[in-house]
Amino acid sequence: MNMITRRLCLLAVPLALAGFAASPSYAQQLSLAQVSSYLNSFTSAQGEFTQINADGTISTGTIYIKRPNRIRFEYNPPEDSLVVAGGGQVAIFDPRSDTGPDRYPLNQTPLKIILERTIDLTRTNVVTGHTSDGTTTTVRAQDPDYPEYGSIQMVFTAAPVELRQWIVTDDTGQQTTVILGDLAKDGRVPDILFNIQREMRNWGN
Repeated sequence: MNMITRRLCLLAVPLALAGFAASPSYAQQLSLAQVSSYLNSFTSAQGEFTQINADGTISTGTIYIKRPNRIRFEYNPPEDSLVVAGGGQVAIFDPRSDTGPDRYPLNQTPLKIILERTIDLTRTNVVTGHTSDGTTTTVRAQDPDYPEYGSIQMVFTAAPVELRQWIVTDDTGQQTTVILGDLAKDGRVPDILFNIQREMRNWGN
């Protein structure tokens, strides 16, 4: 599993943490147009996330999203690490490292699919799976030009439509999951939060 997957993609926790449990009523499967419309309905969002790490430890933090192409994961103490995507790069800041952040192209991660300026899941060969279990709708997508970079599987609830989790499959086939709390959309999310050079100065790199 690569560093991007280890830090950005999280192991599954019970869905109750995301605030949705199975309902006795059947929810109609959301169409790809509905899902795309929802994702395009806001350009910024922030909220809490919970992470179970590969070694069984648990981390929590705050996620900030600002399309296009910007995302930030702030981890709470005692972890105190940081992941920032901006300027076409992903930077992973680890307080235990004295060599500066690890950096990767954002377009080589499946997260780019949900960070594009305009998200259109109806495009040819973007969606490779589209199912419903009666409570949630799951959409699996990949970059059709570079399927070797992996895929992202998004889980949505309806009425209202909300993104509740995503599951990333990396280039080795390993899967990890991000569980989201309620997202506050289109509030003030400053651009400076996604400035990697600023964070490097703040971290003394």
